[in-house]
Parts: sequence; C-alpha cells; structure tokens
Amino acid sequence: MMWLVFSYTALVFGIISWLSYWVCGWMNPKCNGKLPPGSTGIPLIGETMEFFAPYDLYEITPFVRKRMARYGSLFRTNLVGKNVIVSTDPEINYQIFQQEGKSFELCYTESFMTITGESFPGQHGLVHKYLKNLVLQIIGPETLKDRLLAHMDKATRTCMRSWANNVIVDLKEVASNMIFDYFAEKLISYDESKASKKLKQSYDAFLEGLISFPLNIPGTAYHACLQGRKKAIKVIKDIYEERKRLNMNRGDYLDYLLEELKKEETVLNENLVIDLLFLLVFASYESTSSAITLAVKFISDHPQVLAELTKEHDQILRNRGNKDIELTWEEYKSMTFTHMVINETVRFANIVPVVFRRAVEDVVMKGKLVTIFVGYTIPKNWLVMVIPSAVHLNPDYYDNPLEFNPWRWEGKKLHAGSKTFMAFGGGLRLCVGADFTKLQVALVLHYLVSKYKWTVIKGGEIIRKPALFFPNGLHVKISEKEK
Repeated sequence: MMWLVFSYTALVFGIISWLSYWVCGWMNPKCNGKLPPGSTGIPLIGETMEFFAPYDLYEITPFVRKRMARYGSLFRTNLVGKNVIVSTDPEINYQIFQQEGKSFELCYTESFMTITGESFPGQHGLVHKYLKNLVLQIIGPETLKDRLLAHMDKATRTCMRSWANNVIVDLKEVASNMIFDYFAEKLISYDESKASKKLKQSYDAFLEGLISFPLNIPGTAYHACLQGRKKAIKVIKDIYEERKRLNMNRGDYLDYLLEELKKEETVLNENLVIDLLFLLVFASYESTSSAITLAVKFISDHPQVLAELTKEHDQILRNRGNKDIELTWEEYKSMTFTHMVINETVRFANIVPVVFRRAVEDVVMKGKLVTIFVGYTIPKNWLVMVIPSAVHLNPDYYDNPLEFNPWRWEGKKLHAGSKTFMAFGGGLRLCVGADFTKLQVALVLHYLVSKYKWTVIKGGEIIRKPALFFPNGLHVKISEKEK
C-alpha cells in the first residue's frame, strides 16, 4: 500500500513539475537575444480572445492600444498558439517590408492559410513572382486600360440603373453582387443566376469566419467558413474539370491558366489553379465592395466632399461633350480629387486590419531604428504583425486623424505606399489588386455623383472583429438626376 501511495505521489509530482516547466517555458520563450516586452497570455490560447473582440471602426483596436500604452510601439504576444511580434512603428514596418525575401517572408497563421489556401499568399521567391505576373494578366494596369475598362464601365452603368429602379438598396450587398458577377464571369464564365450550386452563397459563408477564432466545431464562424470554402472549391473544380474534359475555349481567365498548365516551364498544377481562382474571385469583390460602401458613407456624411467631387466629375462631362459614352482611361487618370477621396477612405477605414511577415532568421533591431528599439531581437520563425491603423490613425503622422479629410492628400503621391500609408500593403508585396479596386471605386463614384442623387435611409454602422463588417448594411435610395 505504501508503495502505491509513493508511486501515485511521485506521478502527481512529476506531472506538476512537467506542467510548471512547460508553463514557465510558455511564459518565457527562448530567444538568442533580448525579446521586445509583452506577454504570451494563457497557455495554448495566448491573448487570442481579446484580439478577436469586436471594436469600433474609428479607433485603433483596443488590444493594440492598451499594449502600446504599456509596452510601446513594438511588443510581443501570442495568438492562436503562435508567438507574434506586433509593430505599430512606421520605421520598423518599413525595414521589415524592405527585407522581404531576405530576413522576412510573407506568412499567415496556419488557420488563415487553411481557409484561404496556399495558391498566392503562401508562395515566395520566383514562384510568387510567377504567380504575381499571372494575376497581373487579369487585373494589372495595362490590362485594365486596354481590355477591362470598357467592360467594367458597362457593367457599372447597367447595375447602377437597376439600383435606381429599386425603392431602397443595401449598397454593400448590391456592390458585392455587381463585382462578383462581373469578375466571376471574366475568370471562369460563371453566371450565378443560371447555376444550380450558388457560388456567391458559399463565399458569403466563407467571409463570416475569415478572421475568427480557429475553433472548428459546428456552430462556430470558423467551421462555417471552412464549409463555405469547401463548397466554393467544389463549384470551381467542377467548372475546371468540365472545361478540361470538353476542351472548349470560353475566352476567360481559366482558358489562359489552362494554356499555362501546358507549358513545360510552368510552376502551376491543378490544385494551384483552383486555389488561385478561388482566392481571386473572393479578393476581387469583398474588399472593393467594402471600399465603395465606405466611400459613399463618408461622402454622404461630408457635404463639402460631395460638392468638390461633383464639381470634378461634372467638369469631365463638360470636357467630353457626349455625356453618354463610356469613361476613358485619360478621364480616369485625371480624377485628382477622386483619388484623394479613395486614399482617404482606405486610410480612414483600414480595410486590411493586419499585415503578417515571418522572420526566416534571428533579426536584431539596428540601424536607423529609434534608439529604444535597437538591440531587440525578433527570433527565427516568429510572426511579425504590422498594424496599419496604428499608423493611419496616429496624430504623430496625420493631423486630426479621426477626421475624414481628402484634402490632406493634396500635392502628395496618390498611387503608392509609404512608411505612413500601408492601405495596400508595403514593400514587394503591395496588393496586386489595388489598381482594380481604385478603378472600380472611381467608376461608381463617377456615375453616382454625375448622374444620380441618393439618400442614406438606414444602416452605416461598422464594426471590426478584426475584419470589417457592416452589421446593418448601408441602405440607400438612389434616383436619376433631372436632365
């Protein structure tokens, strides 16, 4: 009996000792140098729950703001089991982006990569460059100018006429549908109205849990997201298999990718093609429809912005002579104030809440960094999370940052990123879809202010968790102006 008591006591003591050692290791991560200050939170969970807590659009996330006040603009945390260095400092961000492909590489959490697939964000080096060039074939500036502008203009005018024929529309919803329908047709010749399996519905489910706590059990947003992805991938794969089987040409982007697959030097495979198409459909409509909705909301709230915008677009019509022809590339590039509005919209709203990188080696802070950061080490394989809103809403970099003021961009570059403007990413990984988004927003604003008038009826509330959501939409009544 004494032997059993001794054995159980030794076992319990061993378990307690192991747990104590493990918790101590969790709370004090190994580092060949000096870690930035911070906390790893609760074992296994870290500080994930607080990170995903909803917050208001017009503020830096409380999760970050509280830690900035305690630790400064560089600190460590743990999210979904991953050690993370959080940077809210533009100088550090700039150096991280400049070291792309050297000391840092693009990376996301495993749960995010599971959701999005590894087609584009998961690639590096020559493979990433190859895939980026493939994407630019459909949404690059030259393609937009030479082949897509006329089609986008026609689709925008047609849809906006239908919006004006309805009593009230939810702008976020109808803008999402417009871009989805247009882009899905261009990519894979898909027509939602004729399809038995609704691709858009699968993407809507996917969106709900895109940035959510990765708990994969029925009833959670993450589980619904994975199911939405699974159904969307099935639809796209069926289209791919049918196209390959029938060997038919539809004149869309899938035809282009099928031709690429036949080349000896290609890095593509079938799974990569399907993943790429899945991501392109989603990326094209979600962020762009959000930018349209936000721009219209902000313009509606600021009559002086609407007046200046209307003045610019009325001048375009006067210079043109024929008011009913499509917008030209030259007219689009002349929209100086419109681009100021777009820049201010994405700065103010921070549609992309975070940007991730991964250290591929131990990185010691040095060089031009503020003295307080010199000597800190970012350990190999740790994630680095850049928070654009912490810069975009910081009064040290923007006067009255919580004021929507397009005139702050007067005389500044409107089509590039910088240390203090990361709405479309930074470094070598500037968003390849930025030009498409800006063109589509400009088209909607052009016709909205020159040919229509509108009234916001209800909605417009915006929350983050940390992705951006419109819980009640933005319901507007649109009608044609009297000629």
